[in-house]
Amino acid sequence: EVQLVESGGGLVQAGGSLRLSCAASGFTFDDYAIAWFRQAPGKEREGVSCISSSDGSTNYADSVKGRFTISSDNAKNTVYLQMVNLKPDDTAVYYCAAHRGPNNYWGQGTQVTVSS
Repeated sequence: EVQLVESGGGLVQAGGSLRLSCAASGFTFDDYAIAWFRQAPGKEREGVSCISSSDGSTNYADSVKGRFTISSDNAKNTVYLQMVNLKPDDTAVYYCAAHRGPNNYWGQGTQVTVSS
């Protein structure tokens, strides 16, 4: 059974930090790109960052560049999203997703709330 389980969300003040984790199981982790998306109330889901598990290449949305860092521990089948200098606009449900060709898997999401 394919599973993506996010954790690490919570309530933090502006300027604070959080580290999200996405633990994957049920598929060949190294063959997939893993991405973080977020969805704020009343807004569309947007891509935040992604990483290739095979070569470690990364991409970031302009809104988070310099503040968020994505990393992967292939031995643990886990992807992390380190978030620093958080802003109220970062408040959203954060989802991780695994993508390879026609295959897309999603986690259940973890809430991040940044207070001003």
